[in-house]
This record gives sequence, C-alpha cells and structure tokens, in this order.
Amino acid sequence: MVEQQFFKYPNLFIGHVELKVVDLERSLKFYKETIGFHVLRRSHKEAVLTANGRTPLLTILQPNNIQPKQEQTTGLYHFAILLPDRLSLAKVLKHLRENRIPIGSSDHFVSEALYLEDPDGNGIEIYSDRPSTEWKWQDSQVIMGIDPLDTQGLLQLAGDSAWKALPEKSVIGHIHLHVSELTNTEAFYRALGFETVSRLGGRAVFISSGKYHHHIGLNTWVGVGAQPSAENNAGLKFFSIVYPDIATRDLAIKRLKELGYEPKVDGESFVIHDPSENMIKITL
Repeated sequence: MVEQQFFKYPNLFIGHVELKVVDLERSLKFYKETIGFHVLRRSHKEAVLTANGRTPLLTILQPNNIQPKQEQTTGLYHFAILLPDRLSLAKVLKHLRENRIPIGSSDHFVSEALYLEDPDGNGIEIYSDRPSTEWKWQDSQVIMGIDPLDTQGLLQLAGDSAWKALPEKSVIGHIHLHVSELTNTEAFYRALGFETVSRLGGRAVFISSGKYHHHIGLNTWVGVGAQPSAENNAGLKFFSIVYPDIATRDLAIKRLKELGYEPKVDGESFVIHDPSENMIKITL
C-alpha cells in the first residue's frame, strides 16, 4: 500500500497539478478512459479530476488562444501518479496493453513505473513503490536505477482481473521538471524545505521531504540555459506543494525572501516561480 507517512504531516508533498491543453474534450476523454480519473467538477474550459471523488489531483484547462506544446523548453517532464500497490500497477499495464497505448517502462529499484504522454505531449508516469524498507541508501543518498521492468511478471500478477479506474488511494507521488540549470534551482527548492536525496550524472537532482525517494525531480536534459515556453503554449500551468502547518510554510516563505524571491499572496495560498519560471502554489 502507499506509505502515507510520505504524504502527510510533517512532510511536504505535491498535492495538485494543473495543465494547459489544446482541446479540453480530447484531453478529458483521455484522462477518463486511458488514465482512469473521475470528473470532480467542470466548466466550459476547465475540468477538475479526482481519483477518490473528493480530492482534486489534476486540473486540465483550455485557455483562450492556446497553442501546441513547445519542445526543448523548461517545464513539465512528467507528473507521476502513485498507485497504492503493485497489483494496481499490473492492472494498469494490462489495460494499456489491451488498448495499444504506447508506453515506456522502468524498474527504478525504489519503484516500478510506466510512462506515457497525454494528447498534448505532457508526460505522465504511473508507478507503485516498493516498501521503503527495501530502499537502499548510501551517504544520505537513495539508490535509484533504470533497469528493465518485469512486465511479464506484472501481467501474470494481473491475471484475469479487470481495470476499472484509478484506485481511490492514488495520489500525485512526484513531479519531474525540465529546468535551465541546477545550482540555483536546487538552492530554491531547498529553501522551500526539501532535501537533496539523489543526483544523476550532474544533470539531474532528486529532492524530497521525510526521506521519500523523491517528491520532485529536476533535470537539464533539454539543455543548460533552456528557456520557458510561452504562456499560451500547452503544458504545465502550476503545481502545488502542500505544507503541514502555517509555521513550516511561513519559514519557507522567509527563506525564499532571503534568497531574493517574492512570493505573492493568492487567496489562502502563495504563488512563486522557480528560477526556470515553473509556477508553484504553496498551500496548506
């Protein structure tokens, strides 16, 4: 089962992702029929999606004058849906195979993952964690890899069981971003309250709260100095970081201001852009 300690007090975690899409109806069909979300509420240009019928996890928005996703820019690499157990992942794999959805896959040692894209090219990871007692750490760094996924073992596990939708206990496990550089970006996210738990070849950093394997991934794989896409391009609108209490949130705001950032009040949240212009909502 999902180890809930990584997604509740006193840890920080990703609560919600909002994406800009070119065609709301096309995207809504995909996220319902292929991914398995339920619609929590919708309007003419926006749909809020959920797994349990109560908690918003993903919003898809069709802005006016929206343009296709711009490649080789900073922004979303993928957002990741964490399933409650391996059987759930097996059912998803079977469902995607039966519907001939193109996917990638990997065994990351700490987790097993499937990868695909939505109709706008927004990356999605669907994964299940191995028990945290099986994760290996060395000098405060978690060991992750990129091994072939045991797809046959998963399909055997799925057997004749039917896929219906995302399990109710699914959450946003992490988000992975293209960024323009790592030094200032890592300092920014550490000011938010995260710890660095893994590095990959000098071009990717993974950070987390509470010794999770990662709540956020940061990479420069589209190139150091990459620029953000235009506001009217499809892609990431924002993601939210959930804080356990006001004191922890306010301490993060203080650290950000000391680094020269100016979070802006947005209702009960704060809005801030990271050094690569990725928008974040700081929430409780």
